[in-house]
Amino acid sequence: MKDKALQVFKLKNQNGLEITFIPHGGRIMSIKVPSVKGEIADVVIGYDTPMEAVNGDLYFGAICGRYANRISKGQFLLDGRLIQLDTNNGPNHLHGGIDGFNARVWDVKETERDGSSVAWELSLVSPDGDQKYPGQLSVKIIYSLTSDNSFIIEYEAETSGSTVINLTSHPYFNLKGAGTGDVLRHELQLMADNFTPINPELETCAGEILPVAGAALDFRWPKTLAEAVGSEFPQIRLVDGLDHNFVLNSRGGRTALAAILKDPESGRTMEVYTDQPGIQVYTGNHFDGSEKGKNGVAVEKYAGVALETQIFPNSPNVAHFPDAVLRPGEKYRHTCIYKFI
Repeated sequence: MKDKALQVFKLKNQNGLEITFIPHGGRIMSIKVPSVKGEIADVVIGYDTPMEAVNGDLYFGAICGRYANRISKGQFLLDGRLIQLDTNNGPNHLHGGIDGFNARVWDVKETERDGSSVAWELSLVSPDGDQKYPGQLSVKIIYSLTSDNSFIIEYEAETSGSTVINLTSHPYFNLKGAGTGDVLRHELQLMADNFTPINPELETCAGEILPVAGAALDFRWPKTLAEAVGSEFPQIRLVDGLDHNFVLNSRGGRTALAAILKDPESGRTMEVYTDQPGIQVYTGNHFDGSEKGKNGVAVEKYAGVALETQIFPNSPNVAHFPDAVLRPGEKYRHTCIYKFI
């Protein structure tokens, strides 16, 4: 099982863009991207070897589920039944709990996708009661890379019984290159007029949807992450940076541009597209240098930024948030595209 978990799979296109991942957590180990001058850099935070990745940070580059992000108190009502999950993030359930999909060894096989020279299918079956969720969940995820430098992640899932689901991928990006300092000079633009504020008592979203206008969380036009992280805006100070869900103007249902991240120094730009209604922006606020990443460089605060496409945090407990329930006969689908320019 260990040998299977540590296998390295690769996607590469004719432009010199190369992605590697391992079956353990479906972890994206590296994304090597040329700059405008043709200089190659690995733009995701992580580790040099698969063994370091398995033993290191729980979520670097990993698939998160069954429910990515937080569920308040780890509980929700489903068809009148109280479901109690493990709490592993203060009072809340995060990313599938103590044994999430980030810790599973996925089956990997080669497949085909139009426009991609190579594609890989990752799959697993999560039994009824796994992570204390109801229903047997069958999950399939496809990684593919196109000639226009689009790294496409396609999620599908079906269940034997009513359950909740919210899958995402958790790479931290530093477009200057992993281990080259923080991302505070990166410029971010979000196609989002609103966000879901964190409730200080719940330590997650309670159901409010507020406009970003006039707030430090206004990324409707490009601005540096430093401008937001360095502000005294209460939501920023609550988590010492960004760890917020933004309500995309597209509202989900169709694949649309969600975010643009740019590093002015290297000129590398990444566009994010999704058919999900939300995107969680997290600036690695908890990094403290105790983890040694690629090339042995300490992973310091704000070393990378995660742009996680998904539905909203705590959706199972908020009726007017996007529906997280998946029932037998239905198919969960989610597309996320990281396109490098």
